[in-house]
Amino acid sequence: MSESTSARYARVVTDLALDREFDYRIPPELKERVREGSLVRVPFGPRELRGWVTGLTDRAEVDPGKIRDLLEVEGDRPFLLPVVRRLARWMARYYCAPIETAFRTVLPGAVRREGARPRQQLTASIVENAAGEDGETITAKQERVLDILRESGPLTLTELTRRAGTSQAPVRSLAKKGRIELKYADLRRDPLARRPVLRVDPPELMPQQRDALERIREASDSGQPRVLLLHGVTGSGKTEVYLQAIRHVIDHGRSAIVLVPEIALTPQTVDRFRSRFGDRVAVLHSHLSDGERFDEWGRIRDGKADIVVGARSAVFAPLEKPGLIVVDEEHESSYKQEEAPRYHARDVAVVRGRMESCPVVLGSATPSLESLSNVRKGKYELLGMPSRVDDRTMPRIRVVDMRVEAEREGKPVVFSRLLIEEIRARLERAEQTILFLNRRGFSSSLICPQCGHVAQCDRCSVSMTYHKKDRRLKCHLCGAEVRVPERCPNADCRSPEFKYAGMGTERIEEILGRLLKGARIRRVDSDTMRGKESYDEVLGDFRTGKLDLLVGTQMLAKGLDFPNVTLVGVINADISLHMPDFRAGERTFQLLTQVAGRAGRGEVEGEVVVQTFTPYETSIQAARRMAWEEYCDQELEFRRELSYPPHSHLVCIHFEGPGEATVHEAADRFAQELVRRLPETVILSGPAPAPLARIKGQYRYHLLLRAEKTASMTRPLKELMSDYRFPRGISCRVDVDAQSLL
Repeated sequence: MSESTSARYARVVTDLALDREFDYRIPPELKERVREGSLVRVPFGPRELRGWVTGLTDRAEVDPGKIRDLLEVEGDRPFLLPVVRRLARWMARYYCAPIETAFRTVLPGAVRREGARPRQQLTASIVENAAGEDGETITAKQERVLDILRESGPLTLTELTRRAGTSQAPVRSLAKKGRIELKYADLRRDPLARRPVLRVDPPELMPQQRDALERIREASDSGQPRVLLLHGVTGSGKTEVYLQAIRHVIDHGRSAIVLVPEIALTPQTVDRFRSRFGDRVAVLHSHLSDGERFDEWGRIRDGKADIVVGARSAVFAPLEKPGLIVVDEEHESSYKQEEAPRYHARDVAVVRGRMESCPVVLGSATPSLESLSNVRKGKYELLGMPSRVDDRTMPRIRVVDMRVEAEREGKPVVFSRLLIEEIRARLERAEQTILFLNRRGFSSSLICPQCGHVAQCDRCSVSMTYHKKDRRLKCHLCGAEVRVPERCPNADCRSPEFKYAGMGTERIEEILGRLLKGARIRRVDSDTMRGKESYDEVLGDFRTGKLDLLVGTQMLAKGLDFPNVTLVGVINADISLHMPDFRAGERTFQLLTQVAGRAGRGEVEGEVVVQTFTPYETSIQAARRMAWEEYCDQELEFRRELSYPPHSHLVCIHFEGPGEATVHEAADRFAQELVRRLPETVILSGPAPAPLARIKGQYRYHLLLRAEKTASMTRPLKELMSDYRFPRGISCRVDVDAQSLL
């Protein structure tokens, strides 16, 4: 296919998920505007649809007499860079997804939305060398307006009148006199406008940082698509290595992408990058408004920003000539997209690096087993940073057996004596504490002690969580809410007594408030951090010493750097350990190591108290000793025996529907058809009920496929699905390289 506008036909994918490209004739009046990657409007049956030009050709795949004309081209240049189009095609193929969904994914909804355009606002600017008429008088208010414009340059009319403390009349009068010009101009909706930037010079690096930086610079200068795994312990200064590596790339006329796993981490990371690079930094994540996202994407495409920081979708940023792609906390499961195409941003970053011939740096204190395996196979290069900056000591980790605590107290307890004593010691020394519990709400379930009835969600296979502040029972899967019943719903019981079992962050906060009178405590979870600025405000108060203690979920587990935090407590380390998923042990080890890394990042040595009912579990003991390689060796051997990743690729096929028997039967028939097409090298398991067997009223079954090569599973799978007809009401989705089996 040619990019030339002399081509007769454009190949287009539409917004409809048909997994097909359609040919359209390019009318003469549009030949100068149609390019690959253009957003176009086309006729489709009786309707008009929008779509993307995926190719230009002189040969149509259907009878030319049946081909219709393109109707319109949106914008003055293509929306999608060639490399982003190649990424979309690769994702559709690798993740077994319709090509339309892949193209829709690589372009933000705020950009592709019909009618999306820059915001314009009336702007005032000084007319240079404007001569006033003889006898012209300038009032004091008008002189104030002119002084402000001379000092600050062009301003919006709204901002100008605010600064001048006047109405629009003096401004418009000056415009009539020809002293200022009023015109509409694009107004940037800046998501960082209210965040002050303090320019910071780069610090001197430690030897281990210099070595890592030199290897990254060498990889960047080589012009080869290399992948480097930066394994640095928490507090080892990985971000500073990223910053100085990016400075090298920028100085050589190239650009950079930095991915962070949590939206909550993005503002902190952006602040550090802006303090070094100023307005060259753009931010992309889903918490931006549509207008902010549209403007940031436009700045990147227009070359006004050459460093992009964001969550997983930032990997598709329309940057020209990337010289470095960084994936921070590369082990995080949040890099995996939950909707089709179910891509993993880390893996897409590696593919983009290969396409762009630029290095990709994967950073983590607890790298994934997949990345470690690639190092051992020689696909990735390992960079080690085993010490904290300034040779600060790693925190001391102590594991508390809560079975012993319960026996000592004669009843189950929330806090061990050790943890409460250590928190009080920090309060006396004006040091700070972070407490981690990866479960929100007050209690994980509501139980009738008379008959054993548990308040369960009517639509999901889980108990409802009690939220005391709202006096509501909430399902954390489907979002359903009900009032707490006054009596047991069991008609044969009707007891007015209830027992609140389990605990969440809300309960921890309440208990601490009773135990630690006068302590300044805040809770950080998705129930409390609802406002756009909530998270930043709380962390700002904590950083400036207005708070003594933070209680929260995994929002607090990584990326935070508070020098005055000398104690971290893990309330129940077993929550993630006993999930019905083969990655449960790995995730527990990673989470404990990451949360422990929040302690002792200043001058005072840190301490971590881990409360658990299974103190001798492998992942907990390995995290206590910070024995990453030892733990990985054991876990890799376990995975090898079961042919689980990274010793194979895994594809999970989910079936959902309103009737359990119907879903089971549909899954079974599909499996029988699929197994005839699969090569012998593929292991097929199931169908079986999913661990969460029912969500939102839909029963769930799944099939698991495992094989050394992904294509050996996805090719026959896509062939079967192209013409397979599922029973009415049954949906099927494919998750390639699935990160969760729940």
